[in-house]
This record gives sequence, structure tokens and C-alpha cells, in this order.
Amino acid sequence: MSRPICFVLMPFGIKASLGGAQINFDAVYNEMIAPAVIKAGLEPLRADEEKAGGIIHKPMFERLILCEYAVADLTTANANVFYELGVRHAVRPHSTVLLFAKGGGQLPFDVAQLKGLPYRLTPQGTPDAIEETKEKLTERLLEARKPTTDSPIYQLVEDFPQVDHTKTDVFRERISYSQKLKERLARARTLGGKEGLEAIKAIEKELGRIEDCESGVVIDLFLSYRSVKAWQGMIDLVDKVSPPLAATVMVQEQLGFALNRVGRGEEAERVLLDLITKRGPSSETYGILGRVYKDRWVAAQKAGYEFLATGLLEKAIENYLKGFEADWRDAYPGINVVTLMELKSPPDQRREDLLPVVMYSVERRIASGKPDYWDYATLLELAVLAKKEKRAIFALGLALSSLRETWEAETTANNLRLIRESRSRQGEEIPWAKIVEEELNKKAIS
Repeated sequence: MSRPICFVLMPFGIKASLGGAQINFDAVYNEMIAPAVIKAGLEPLRADEEKAGGIIHKPMFERLILCEYAVADLTTANANVFYELGVRHAVRPHSTVLLFAKGGGQLPFDVAQLKGLPYRLTPQGTPDAIEETKEKLTERLLEARKPTTDSPIYQLVEDFPQVDHTKTDVFRERISYSQKLKERLARARTLGGKEGLEAIKAIEKELGRIEDCESGVVIDLFLSYRSVKAWQGMIDLVDKVSPPLAATVMVQEQLGFALNRVGRGEEAERVLLDLITKRGPSSETYGILGRVYKDRWVAAQKAGYEFLATGLLEKAIENYLKGFEADWRDAYPGINVVTLMELKSPPDQRREDLLPVVMYSVERRIASGKPDYWDYATLLELAVLAKKEKRAIFALGLALSSLRETWEAETTANNLRLIRESRSRQGEEIPWAKIVEEELNKKAIS
């Protein structure tokens, strides 16, 4: 008796991950995926192995629709794989198993909440811990024999694919309602302070069971709490959202951010390190983790714990540097690492090599036509570090005109204060730097 076919959707050959590392997908298939499929009693068929003639896409669509089982490797966010997975999820409610390589880059938001099986790679880009992953993949495929819905379309859209006009009318009403809620949240953020917080709380109460709400509205609510510095509101909301949404990279990063802001730095550290372990390096995750160590360094300094402060400063530098190395286009961890290197005693000489790289990074961001507050704030800090008054005043104006949330100005002002205090201890006073700092603080408390 022939085995059921398991269609394997994945890149082939050697491809670069989002982080730049080379991955040998042929080895991943031959050494790990195919043996696991066979052990589960199925016959593996990789998308690029399809030999049928005729229209080139016809056999692929037939396999996607008719194969009882499928495995999709989401590593590198390959466009073809995602298109094929979308087709599969639209026509098959179950029996599709997902996997991805740790460190192969963050999964896009829309699939990050799906239940994927992570696997490890060697430095050479071949599969690591093969037997362990094969066993887990085989288990997933055996579980897939049970008709448990794994397609998010069938899970989330009631009565799909039988969608009549009454359903679409309800959909339009929900979209209109969601848009009105987002507009109200935007107004609440504009109010700011206690008034804005009360307005946001009222909207959350109106939403009722948060777990059942549209993800876009929940994320807007989450970031609205951040906008008015309601860090505890952010933390509390994470416990109320659906588990798949709570597990996304963005929510976990911002949870770490909020935990740190309320003084729970060790919890924030655990959340962020766990995220890096599960999803791989990211400039944003490492940037927030660097901030956690930086704040703990400042606290240790104030408390007079000299040796602890030294160690925490090194950790902050190390993690900001990892963040910048994860994505050179993100200047935020870059400016933080060169600033902290400047504050070391004596200053870290590596900053001389990094400064022009950070400058190039932010200049390219601004030239792209979509600069934001952090880009101009980076220009401002670079000008202060270089002791260029006119350049700093120019960048200050751009930063203030691009400010979105008051805590952003507060963050930059704190960085400039650290630079000023460090130089003051060395007997160097720069009066105009204090003026720049004060202008940012005016916005931070407005």
C-alpha cells in the first residue's frame, strides 16, 4: 500500500538568512525533514522535486490542495513558501506542520503567532541536534493525522468557506467599529497624562473580553498605554490578550520594555533573553535589553556599588553592540553603544571605529525619505559627542518637530545628561549641551 504524500514547502540550495548567515536547505531537507516524514509513515515530496509537465504551476497547486499532509519551513521568510502556505491554509483546515531555524531571522508578524517547530543550525548552516528535531517533527506529523484545525483562516473566520452576504455585512460593521476605536485611542494619546490614561482605560473596559478582540485594536490599545507612560497598564494587558498574540515578538519586546520601566529589570531581562533564544538576534530586542542593563548600571552607580556598576555597564555595551551588529540599518542600538563607550573610564577605543558607521547608518535612514524621531535624536547625540554646537542645535529642532511620545524626549535627555555628567567629572563643561538637555526635558514633562 502506498504511503500518503507529505508535500514539503521550503527554500532549496544555500540561501542567506535575514541575519546574513548561510543556510544549506538541501541538508535540512535530506538529513532532517525527509527522514522525519518517512518515520511518520508518509512519503516526502519537496516542491522543487515535482517533475510533471504542462503548466509549471499546475502540479504545485494540485499538491498543495490534494496532499493530505504538508510541512512548511518558514526560515528566511521566503516569498514562494509564504504564498504556498497561504494557499494551503485557505483550502486545508488541518494537517500542515510549520518549522523554522532559530537565528534565521524573525518571523513576520502574521505567522509569528502560529505554532512552529524551531530547529537549530551549526555555524556551517547545516542542521544541528538532528535526532532531537527529527523526533519532534515526526511527533507533529503523527498528531496531524488527527483532524485538529491548524489553519488560522478556519480557526478565526466562522463558517469559512461558506461566507454569505450576511457575514460580509457583519464584517463591514466590525471594521467600522474597529476604525472608530482606533480614532478614539489616537485622541486619547493626544490628550496625554491622567486625562489620556482615563480615556484609554474607558476604551479597554468597553472592549470587554480582550482575548476575543481584533488584534489590531488590541495592539493599538497596548501602545496607547505606552504613549501615556502607563507601563503597568501595558503589563496587565499582556495577561488579557490571546496567547498567540502575547507570544509575538513585538508584544514580548514591549513587555520587557514596560517591566524595566516599573523597576522590574530582572523580569524584563528574562523575557528578552527568552525571546532571543526562541526567535534569534534582533536589533530591537537587543536594544531594549541593553536599556535594561543601562538602567541597572545607573541605579548601581547611585547606590555606590562600584564593581556591580562596572559589570552592568559592560553588559549594556555588549548587548547594544549585538543589536547594532544584528542590523546595521538600525542606528538606535548603535548610538547607545558609542555613548556608553564614551562614558567608560577610560573611554572604550572601539567607539572610534563605530562612530562613522553609526553616522552612515542614520544618514542613509534619513536619505530614504522616512526618518523618524530616533533618527534625528541619533544625529543630536552624535553632534553632542563630537562637541559640534551648531550641528546639535539643528538636529534638536528636527528631533523636537518629529517627537511622537513624551517618553522619547525623556530617553534622549537622559542620555545627554549622562554624557554631560561624565565630562563634568573630567573637568570639562559645555554650557550649550545643558540647554539642549533642558529643551528636551520641557517636552518630556509636557
